[in-house]
Amino acid sequence: MTFTLLAFSSGNPQQKEKPKDKNKEKTTPAKDSKDPKEIKEPKDKTKTVATAKTDTVVVKEIPVVKETDTLQIDPNSKLKIYKKNAHASYYHHKFNGRRTASGKRFDNNKYTAAHKKLPFGTLVKVTNEANGKFVIVEITDRGPFSKVREIDLTKRAFMDIVSNKNSGSVIVKIEVVEEPK
Repeated sequence: MTFTLLAFSSGNPQQKEKPKDKNKEKTTPAKDSKDPKEIKEPKDKTKTVATAKTDTVVVKEIPVVKETDTLQIDPNSKLKIYKKNAHASYYHHKFNGRRTASGKRFDNNKYTAAHKKLPFGTLVKVTNEANGKFVIVEITDRGPFSKVREIDLTKRAFMDIVSNKNSGSVIVKIEVVEEPK
């Protein structure tokens, strides 16, 4: 967890500091600590940080929620292998904002894909056979219109599974996610 603390003082930095009020709360070093600079932390998930002027600031911790990098599926879902050694590529940025065959707007930053036969709304696990990285995508479009390619991924989904960011296609395993009954 990273905290950024900026301390500003008003007035001229060469002026002497005014004496502190004795009624203010003081912080004492931890009794067990060998380092006198270490400050005792309260139990309620707050951190106490000492500034250069020996003032004390209490900073409350904010829980960090990591954004998920792929669509979420039920852990009880079954995966059915659809095709191994399939060629996958990614959409060109010119399609961003256009409507897909399903009627949804295409967004290259989401986890969607185009497939020739799978029904719209199908969740598919696409795994890079070379490095084992995978993404879960939703089928929202038809294509790719090439005989050698099996699936077109959004650029975000494609970049998540490739090791070489300069490649335009990759060999993948396609598995259909079957929801539990």
